[in-house]
Amino acid sequence: MTLIQNNLKQPKLKPDIRGIENLIRVMLKKHRTPFILIKHCILKKQYDRFRTCLPEVTPYYAIKANPHPAIIKAFIKFGAGFDVASGAEMKQVLSLGASPAKIIFANTIKSEEDICTARRRRVRLMTFDNEPELYKIAKCYPGSRVLVRIKVENKGSQVELSLKFGADSEQAFFFLRKAKALGLVPAGVSFHVGSQATNVENYLQALEISAAIFREAEENDLPLKILDIGGGFPIQQFDCEIGVNFERMASQIRRQMKALFDKNVKFIAEPGRFLVGPAGILVTQVVGRTFRNNKNYYYLNDGIYADFSGMVFDHCKYEFKTLRRGQKFLSTLAGPTCDSFDTLSTNEEIPELYVNDVVYVKNIGAYSCASATPGFNGFPPAKLIMVKS
Repeated sequence: MTLIQNNLKQPKLKPDIRGIENLIRVMLKKHRTPFILIKHCILKKQYDRFRTCLPEVTPYYAIKANPHPAIIKAFIKFGAGFDVASGAEMKQVLSLGASPAKIIFANTIKSEEDICTARRRRVRLMTFDNEPELYKIAKCYPGSRVLVRIKVENKGSQVELSLKFGADSEQAFFFLRKAKALGLVPAGVSFHVGSQATNVENYLQALEISAAIFREAEENDLPLKILDIGGGFPIQQFDCEIGVNFERMASQIRRQMKALFDKNVKFIAEPGRFLVGPAGILVTQVVGRTFRNNKNYYYLNDGIYADFSGMVFDHCKYEFKTLRRGQKFLSTLAGPTCDSFDTLSTNEEIPELYVNDVVYVKNIGAYSCASATPGFNGFPPAKLIMVKS
């Protein structure tokens, strides 16, 4: 028995948690752990939520968040576009039925081979943020449509993306004019405020900067038609988390767009985590237990190198839940590999667990399996299962 206890009375389960746990019990009879359940109804709910809150903005699902074919097919059916970062991603979404006209090649640094793939597959819209990239695009895909990606504030975002990408806004018009001179079609501007962005001011400021570029281009007979407001829209990662309100954020973004841009401007976005994150539930089991450092210590059959990879690569935080009820104790959770780095948490308050007991995590549909290391130490990543309920 551990020495550190939490004597609070256990709360009753909420109906949604009861439904999730009943689903897990059903799936445990059919599948071995670890597995990730992707709830189709949540994918649709998040897509509809985005379209309702930002009706002027067409979502292009960023498939890097989770490129599983079943997820891509779902978004094709919903009517989404797709944000791809490589020739391989491009080929995948096209092979599953996406239209070339609904794909943006949103990597500002592309290999010549991948640009040629875009030309052959008729994916004409792409981003850039530097002059050498323009020469490369003009060489491999003359006549393609380009958006200049600008560097904007990422304050408060969980993952900052302006460290690696984005031209200074003062250079944007010069780059667009250069694109035209090289035989490309300067179509507009793009930006990204960082991932899991809870600071709406980043979006509002980026929209102001973009509007100034649109005005400068218009004044110089180079009218622009597209504004890509990127992704980064936040999700709630814990049941009791506060400070994440997409509806309020979207309302402010929408007002700013209406105030600053002509009604003929086409708005697009690149949501990834927002669309797929809430749909995922990772189900693992305890494969070993011990008592270390005055705490219960549990080893799970999934870890940092597999479907908890988002904790490293995406700075994700997860809420660990168990099917077992009872007195809670301060505990450590670790993955199955022979690496001490594969430690998930050293301060979880959970009931005492036994081998084969279930530990599950909600809101883990994004990145997780997408950034996992396949088969490290011989442990395969979780099987992904699409469920309709």
